[in-house]
Amino acid sequence: MTDRAPQPVDRQLPTEESRDLLALVREIAQREIRPRAAEEEDSGRFPREVFTLLSEAGLLGLPYAGEHGGGEQPYEVYLQALEELAAARLTVGLGVSVHSLACHGLAGYGTKEQQSAHLPAMLGGGLLGAYCLSEPAAGSDAASLTTKAVRDGDDWVITGTKAWITHGGVADFYTVLARTGAAGPKGITAFLVPGDAPGLTAAVPEKKMGMKGSPTAQLHFDGVRIPDARRIGEEGQGFTIALAALDAGRLGIAACAIGVAQAALDEALAYALGRKQFGHPIADFQGLRFMLADMATKIEAGRSLYLAAARLRDAGRPFSRQAAMAKLFCTDAAMAVTTDAVQILGGYGYTADFPVERLMREAKVLQIVEGTNQIQRMVIARHLAGPETR
Repeated sequence: MTDRAPQPVDRQLPTEESRDLLALVREIAQREIRPRAAEEEDSGRFPREVFTLLSEAGLLGLPYAGEHGGGEQPYEVYLQALEELAAARLTVGLGVSVHSLACHGLAGYGTKEQQSAHLPAMLGGGLLGAYCLSEPAAGSDAASLTTKAVRDGDDWVITGTKAWITHGGVADFYTVLARTGAAGPKGITAFLVPGDAPGLTAAVPEKKMGMKGSPTAQLHFDGVRIPDARRIGEEGQGFTIALAALDAGRLGIAACAIGVAQAALDEALAYALGRKQFGHPIADFQGLRFMLADMATKIEAGRSLYLAAARLRDAGRPFSRQAAMAKLFCTDAAMAVTTDAVQILGGYGYTADFPVERLMREAKVLQIVEGTNQIQRMVIARHLAGPETR
């Protein structure tokens, strides 16, 4: 074997500040996250103290305004920070992405009073958020959600069940999409719900194939009463808010996928250089060298794709199609790269003694969350050919 350490990714960053920021993220990832990742994932331990540390370091609100405690960083920088965190442990990288998703509605559509009251704690005050859109019978067809919010004087009373909620049961706040009007997307409104609201309970977390350290649970709303001051945006605007958040969130998933793929390539390359067969390192054999070359190419292409979409977003230009492309390509690439990494390690790759089997299990979920890759293809096709006519 070899002690060859992974080489830092050669990143294109816009400022010296952003280069220092990525160096800080990499240092925290290597010192505080990576060493315990395998053990804590195996035991299903959620690393809440890591998120507290990231909040104290100003890393939970990177793409948001400084006036409310955000980091004022462009998306191209924020996403590369996510990639570094996900390479160390997907539970952390994806968790930061979900937290950012949960802040998106209030940051983009809240009133100035709401933003001043809540965003500082959400972005840099140690709080952790979650995003509640999916339901047991409303996943890909999110516009058919049935959780209801009924007006009662100056309050809203929320009743229903949300499903597949990352950080379900451990989050301090939830951005919740609920039906306040007629069926369809125009009858949905967004709310900011405290994690300790009376009537809000979490089910036992799902038993998952991967990401065992990240709790995913159903949330039950049994007459949860929320003041109208916690309504985000206008009545009926919730689905628009949700879609805007998902466009940005899909870029977060793409960056996390490339982080997982990069970690798998680093492990496979180190193993191939150190493992000898027939008197030579297996990295000398052309078939394996070609596998490594293809893995590296997929990663570089995926990174370029998500950064191109991020730069469109930073420039204020439409990026929905590019976000769907990035999510689709990067997560498919992560699945392919991690599978090849297991193959390169052979029998060792199939054991928990090496991290590539965990990385492969984690890569799979990225093809599913925040819109399955089949949904991404539908989004891309609609941008190209218009809505379906059937």
